[in-house]
This record gives sequence, C-alpha cells and structure tokens, in this order.
Amino acid sequence: MAHKTINVRYFASVREALGRGSEPVQTAADSLGALRDELIARGEPYAGALARGKAVRMALDQLMSGEDAALAEGAEVAFFPPVTGG
Repeated sequence: MAHKTINVRYFASVREALGRGSEPVQTAADSLGALRDELIARGEPYAGALARGKAVRMALDQLMSGEDAALAEGAEVAFFPPVTGG
C-alpha cells in the first residue's frame, strides 16, 4: 500500500486539544474515515479529540466531505467541531 503525504489542519476545540493547527501526515489511508482512524490509533491527544463518539466535521480540499471521500497525494484535510449558530 503506497503512502502519501497530506496536509492536515485542525480547527477550534480540535486544534486546542492537539496543541497544533496543522501538520503534514504520511498515511496509507485511502479515505477520510480511514485517516481519522489512523490518527485515533496514535493515542492521546488524537484519540480524545477525534474519537468516534464525537461529532467531528471533515473537509477535503476545502469542501465538506464524508468518511468515504478519497484521499490523494497532497490533499488538504481539515477536522473541526460542528459549527453552532447563535
């Protein structure tokens, strides 16, 4: 399985939990869902910030995307909590 380098960005409470706004990630994941699972497998603080029980939105190349969105070399992925109105 080929590894690719993607740029992962974190926003709001996810960024605060991880202590960083972005990082390059070497991944074998072929979808956003697989990438999320890979990051969770790193352990804390990723496991807590991106846990499956948490509502976390994902974007791929600045478009809201679902778990099955395909990852390509050089993609930009963003993780952030749902935005609340008010």
